[in-house]
Amino acid sequence: MPRTWKRLCLAVALALVASIAAADDPKKPTQTLVKNVYVFDGVREQRIENASVLVEGNLIKKVSAGVIDAPGASVIDGGGRTLVPGLTDSHVHIMWSSDIDQLIYSAPEGYLGAVAAVNAERMLMRGFTTVRDMGGPSFGLKKAIDEGIVPGPRILPSGAFVSQSSGHGDFEPRLWYLSPHFTGQLDKAYLRGWTTIADGVAEVMKATRENLRYGASQIKIMGSGSITGAHDPLDVTEYTYDELRAIVTETEKWGTYATVHCYSDEGIRNALNAGVKSVEHALFATKKTLRLMKKKDVFFSSQWLSFTVDPAVSGMTGEALEKYKQAQASAKNAFNLAKKLGLKISWGTDILGMAQKPLDLSAMQSQEFVARSKYFTGYEIMKQTTSLNAELFERSRKRHPYREGKLGVIEEGAYADLLIVDGNPLEDISLLAKPDESLVFIMKDGTIYKNNLN
Repeated sequence: MPRTWKRLCLAVALALVASIAAADDPKKPTQTLVKNVYVFDGVREQRIENASVLVEGNLIKKVSAGVIDAPGASVIDGGGRTLVPGLTDSHVHIMWSSDIDQLIYSAPEGYLGAVAAVNAERMLMRGFTTVRDMGGPSFGLKKAIDEGIVPGPRILPSGAFVSQSSGHGDFEPRLWYLSPHFTGQLDKAYLRGWTTIADGVAEVMKATRENLRYGASQIKIMGSGSITGAHDPLDVTEYTYDELRAIVTETEKWGTYATVHCYSDEGIRNALNAGVKSVEHALFATKKTLRLMKKKDVFFSSQWLSFTVDPAVSGMTGEALEKYKQAQASAKNAFNLAKKLGLKISWGTDILGMAQKPLDLSAMQSQEFVARSKYFTGYEIMKQTTSLNAELFERSRKRHPYREGKLGVIEEGAYADLLIVDGNPLEDISLLAKPDESLVFIMKDGTIYKNNLN
């Protein structure tokens, strides 16, 4: 073969390789165009009509009230349905898939992670693309989801509960029990990453630092008695102001915040004065205390479904059932006051995973939308589960693990977390209580997980 012909063949071959590489450049982000939709952007009540949203990679590149010219993009035709941001839940325990005593003390190694992975995927398929985990060993699951190994929502983890002895995080069921301070025996709740029992300023500082070392986005404090606790009556106020302030100070040093599980009015006031940025439950708070919450710009993070459902559904018995009824009796007043005073109200469920079998109760997560509809409009609820929750998550500041784009909104530069609802949830919020039927399209981080449109 003549040398000139060889050079020509080589040149053609190189050009062909170059053209294939250019057409399939792995560094070039893929584009998806969602068109013919009404857009609820997470902030404004008025939807954008006949809109288009262009996704590039894992972020939203453009939002338009008209057609977007995007040659080469994959096209999703919404057929005039409603496009909303991915839903968020501000209070989950994604690892709490069964009875807590079983998970900590008797479940075999590996069981917890396996069930939690199923729980995570089901949450995503209900439309929840980001959650704030309020206590438990979720760091490993978060890593697996972030790496694309298992499907699930983004997780802002709290790590182990920080609890006093005999507090809500003290799950050791034995009444005759000596703590590690006196005997050296280690509680499985500590070994498995569920809770750290800490008493006194020095110990709570160390417990907080340990959680932050592991990668906690925020710190969860147990500040009062609980319904499911092994040893603490519901009316008990836990932790002193000095202990609470020590925890908050450590979170501030790390550029994040602390939230507190608390029912009692005294405990809530102690926590507010110590500087927490969110209060979980808060059912026994007085009007005076809720006004202080408003003044300090602290989130009211309670759960409507959990405290309005028929107690028989929960599967609780004995002392736990009696404590639940006590909390339920105060819920309506707390909810009405929080709304009347204009507190920032997050959307969260605190639904755990047991009734007859693991994850039974978790499936009720979407029913929170209906429970809130007795107090709020569809728009108010949609804002709570999107942009308002995102505002709460932003209080993690430097410890927020997802800072490439915004969460909870549909705007340029935000994460491409998009749902298409068959109907208008602003007018009929109950649509979101039936995700299998109403959610026809689910995208998280630019990846499509469900598409029933084509």
